[in-house]
Amino acid sequence: MIETVLIAVICVLAGLAVGALIVFLVRPRAPERDRAAADGIAQIHGRIDAMGSWLQNAHGQLQQTVNERLDAVSENLGVSLQATTRHTVENLQKLNERLAVIDSAQKNITELASQVNSLQGILSNKQSRGAFGQGQLEAIIADVLPKGAYEFQYMLKNRSRPDCVIFMPESGPLVIDAKFPLEAMTAWRQAASEEERKQAVARVRQDIAKHISDIAEKYLCPGETQDIALMFIPSESVYADLHERFDDLVQRAQRARVMIVSPTLMVMAVQVIKQVRKDAQMREAADQIRAEVGYILKDVGLLSDRVRKLQSHFGQANNDIEAILTSTGKIEKRAAKIETVEFGDTQPSAEILPGPGAHRLEAGE
Repeated sequence: MIETVLIAVICVLAGLAVGALIVFLVRPRAPERDRAAADGIAQIHGRIDAMGSWLQNAHGQLQQTVNERLDAVSENLGVSLQATTRHTVENLQKLNERLAVIDSAQKNITELASQVNSLQGILSNKQSRGAFGQGQLEAIIADVLPKGAYEFQYMLKNRSRPDCVIFMPESGPLVIDAKFPLEAMTAWRQAASEEERKQAVARVRQDIAKHISDIAEKYLCPGETQDIALMFIPSESVYADLHERFDDLVQRAQRARVMIVSPTLMVMAVQVIKQVRKDAQMREAADQIRAEVGYILKDVGLLSDRVRKLQSHFGQANNDIEAILTSTGKIEKRAAKIETVEFGDTQPSAEILPGPGAHRLEAGE
């Protein structure tokens, strides 16, 4: 802004000077004043030259100032562009990393969706759904109980085959059968109208009642099996809905001596059965345990005798060591007397053997 005003002022002054010069030259002059006019023209030329020099200096300063400003602007612009480029590159790298994470999450979501679709395909088929429930039951039983404590597809005397039986000590096996009433529960959950809900509730009651009756009639054999049987439902949500919305069905099952259990309750029941079997095995092996305890007590007695003998040996060894230390002390004292030649008035005892220097020559020797 300052440079623009300065240029405008210079241009105005130059125009006024040129105009004044033209007016002075065009105006008629008297002959007697030619010398004065020539002097005036010379002064004007000098002023014009001075003004030209000033204008040239001002132009140079203006150009230098403009160049400095342009250099500063270019430098600031370069620094700003470098910083912007650096931030842009960093943001692009972060964006690429986030896109990679999103891509990985998308792959996981796709795999999960395919697994969910596969699970839906399995659960939509009644036979596949039954195999799914039986497989989950087998996994729970096999993870907790040892082999030989259970059997899958065990045949009872009435030729029926429950999904699993657990052999209980001193009584018949406990029958467990897996049921998965998913279609009826799904229809009940997805009912949009009151009429659909009533139909779905009726279907749930019919299916659950049929499962209870089948288990009670086929798998509760007096004198062969336990007095109760377990109906395993491999879904916590279905089990929760039954207990929350269909409590009358649960009570009906209990009256029929059929206990409805979920996967969590199944694990707890199997843990209790495992402990019961362990207690029974301990009772059966009580004689063997008593005999083993007797052997242990006998071995402990022998060990105690041997420790006492070892203690007596240690006592004798300790006495011998004390006697050795006493003799060593006496030897050290006598060695000290010999070294200092300080025997005092002590006379040799008759019990001490005379040394070589104490032998006297007899006559004839």
